[in-house]
Amino acid sequence: MTMYAKDDIRSRLATAPAPVREGIDASTPIKPSQWIAFRDQEPSEVSDLGSRTWIARAANLVIAYSEAKAGEEFARDDQPDEYAVLMYSDSAPLRVTAGASAGASGSSASSVEVDEEAFVVVPPGASTIEVLADGPVIRVFSTVDEGLRTSALNAAAYDSPDLRAAPLEPWPDPVGGFALRVYRLADTPIAEGRFGRIFRTTTLMVNFLAEEPGPRDAHKLSPHHHDDFEQISFGVKGTFVHHIRYPWGPNSASWRDDEHREIGTPSICIIPPPTVHTTQGVGEHQQLLDIFSPPRHDFSASGWVLNADDYPAA
Repeated sequence: MTMYAKDDIRSRLATAPAPVREGIDASTPIKPSQWIAFRDQEPSEVSDLGSRTWIARAANLVIAYSEAKAGEEFARDDQPDEYAVLMYSDSAPLRVTAGASAGASGSSASSVEVDEEAFVVVPPGASTIEVLADGPVIRVFSTVDEGLRTSALNAAAYDSPDLRAAPLEPWPDPVGGFALRVYRLADTPIAEGRFGRIFRTTTLMVNFLAEEPGPRDAHKLSPHHHDDFEQISFGVKGTFVHHIRYPWGPNSASWRDDEHREIGTPSICIIPPPTVHTTQGVGEHQQLLDIFSPPRHDFSASGWVLNADDYPAA
């Protein structure tokens, strides 16, 4: 079911046939949605400087949200694959260093300072994120690293895997190899004929939706579903109502009521396939970041991915 308004650009997306995967049919259980308001939970980590970090996971990715203090360092000594840093208008300014000698000077390390909205891709191996002033820091990893997976506050939700979610299969390596890359949103502002600001890596896709100065029009919502991938809607500003409808399967004991729940920010809502869903900003000012893993084929085929020249489609 897709019910975009005629003037919603997503109504032009090509509709792919439902994927056929062995053992998946109408009787396959549907995972419940997950609603995580970070400040309502005990942080996963508190540093000596007082930075608080919450770690949550989805089927194929891990999010680390930090309310960081100036001078904090987030280091990865032997990261098995690349990860991303999502920077919105309230994010802390950062210095990101990556390479064999990350955190120290050396010809094999590269470093960049970022103090604006940006999508930052950090390569595998050693890296350090230095926080230059107090503020939020958002890092997004794949689930390849076991330590990250198991440290998630909702790790138990995936003790049984989501059978309906396609497993993580990395897309092709970036052109020129893995490297520290910074995509500044100011270079690619919101534009007519393009949905949001979409970037991808080998394992994930992020859409930086526009900051909205008022509530979303309740008469122009966009209920739709995804056959085989989760949507992680990360509210960074404002207040949202996530509307979720579960399809009925043959076992009526597994049916769930519709959900229309309000949640503040910072928060994530993990929306499982193949539920029908739409999100409504209800505050005076809000912003949402949508995250998918693996990257979406339909968004990629649309020509909306802004770093597609660096990251080939699968």
